[in-house]
Amino acid sequence: MQIRIPGLHVDLRDWQLADLEQYRSWMTPKQRWKELDGPYYPLPPAEAVEAQVAHMRMQIENNSYPTIRSVLVISDRNTDNFLGIVSWNWESEETHWPTVGIVIFDPAYWNQGLGFEALGLWSDYLFYALPTIARLDLRTWSGNKGMMRLAEKLGYQLEARFRKARTFNGTYYDGLGYGILREEWAARYPRGMANYLQEQLRKAPDTSYRPAS
Repeated sequence: MQIRIPGLHVDLRDWQLADLEQYRSWMTPKQRWKELDGPYYPLPPAEAVEAQVAHMRMQIENNSYPTIRSVLVISDRNTDNFLGIVSWNWESEETHWPTVGIVIFDPAYWNQGLGFEALGLWSDYLFYALPTIARLDLRTWSGNKGMMRLAEKLGYQLEARFRKARTFNGTYYDGLGYGILREEWAARYPRGMANYLQEQLRKAPDTSYRPAS
């Protein structure tokens, strides 16, 4: 069964065949998103991207998604167009310690509150789908001011600062670790992120309301 998690302006959903060519095109050099999303790490080589696309195609065609998704697509609520992805992996599977990630590829969709919706819905999903976890982590660097604001506005707390741990274009930046506990998330969004977004919409007379990005 496919997953679709609706927000106000974006959905989180499983991959579709129409997404694959767009994803492939964003995984090429000299994209603006990569200047913010771990630019100190190289992009995967073309053959690795092709293997990943082939794997995703197989999942789509066979409807063989994992029970607990490791990646979901961020899509435009009105057009269903592919905008980016949310993901997670284990920092330590032995201690039930996951780390989350998000990227919106097209700069035309930045600074509109879409990341707040997408990462909020994703955090909700993971706390539900992974009942043994006590926390979620988010890792970034001091050169990505947008991700720092996003983490803080969702309620993630800055828990670690590794000074001058990242270099980009000859400049040192700090590595940053954010986290939120299950009980902190539940207190902040007691009825879930989707309901929180609806409540904020009802409070805003302007129907073009965008949540904090």
